[in-house]
Amino acid sequence: MKVFVTGATGFIGTALVQELTKAGHRVLGLARSAASIEKLKAAGAEVQQGDLEDLDSLRAGAAAADGVIHAGFVHDFTRFAEVCQIDKVAIETMGSVLAGSNRPFIVTSGTAMVNQGIMATEDMANEHDATLSPRVSESSLDPFTSQGVRTAVVRLAPSVHGEGDHRGFIPTMINIARQKGVVAYVGEGLNRWNAVHRLDAVHLYRLALEKGETGMKYHAVGDEGITLKAISEVIGRQLNLPVRSITPEEAPAHFGWFGMMASLDCPASSKLTQKRLNWKTVHPTLSDDLANGIYF
Repeated sequence: MKVFVTGATGFIGTALVQELTKAGHRVLGLARSAASIEKLKAAGAEVQQGDLEDLDSLRAGAAAADGVIHAGFVHDFTRFAEVCQIDKVAIETMGSVLAGSNRPFIVTSGTAMVNQGIMATEDMANEHDATLSPRVSESSLDPFTSQGVRTAVVRLAPSVHGEGDHRGFIPTMINIARQKGVVAYVGEGLNRWNAVHRLDAVHLYRLALEKGETGMKYHAVGDEGITLKAISEVIGRQLNLPVRSITPEEAPAHFGWFGMMASLDCPASSKLTQKRLNWKTVHPTLSDDLANGIYF
């Protein structure tokens, strides 16, 4: 299968290109810079020049492929509403090309906002508060399910961890701790994140592409719930910094834009995903990666 991949040179996308290529698929990767283009060529992929705001490049990539995996996102949380709109338009643009073709279209979403404080499952609708998170990847994809597109969603854990993770939420926590001289968590720190190793995540993308059922949501989740206090304590030990609780009122000044993420309680399960696609996590847990020092 020839697969058009957005985000093909990012932390997840690089591993995804390798996963697809090893399985015998041909990859057409979206790339803008000269460095990204060379990176894709070195990985044995074809190149579609452009970016998520270049709609003609998205149309061309989708038209040339047997399936699409939309793993790209503009990770600028200082203008989150704007980049969520870019994501929405990109999904609608590629979906319109695929309409009526029965080709697979895999879109990326997240588990973090599905059901605050309660174990999120794949069958739960992602009815999050748009004032907290304006990302609408799933609802942007949904209309194409009835338009002859084999749609599926991969909901990523808030922490997709592993070697080479320099821009995710764990590096963000570490950088803030270094700047502030203290590792902080909010309140009792019992709010939970779920997590997944990036190599397990990209394997799930491939299974969703090859075997996914139309309209399904799949959870890329290894650790169902690890507390922010536990994460903070490991970071404190690794950096030799004090660890302390701060109040919700102090969180915005301490964390900046990251304050919302530091306060989220978002446990999630992948049991249905494991059953439906025979997917298993085999790579290190977040606790393993933190303890083994790959972030330090």
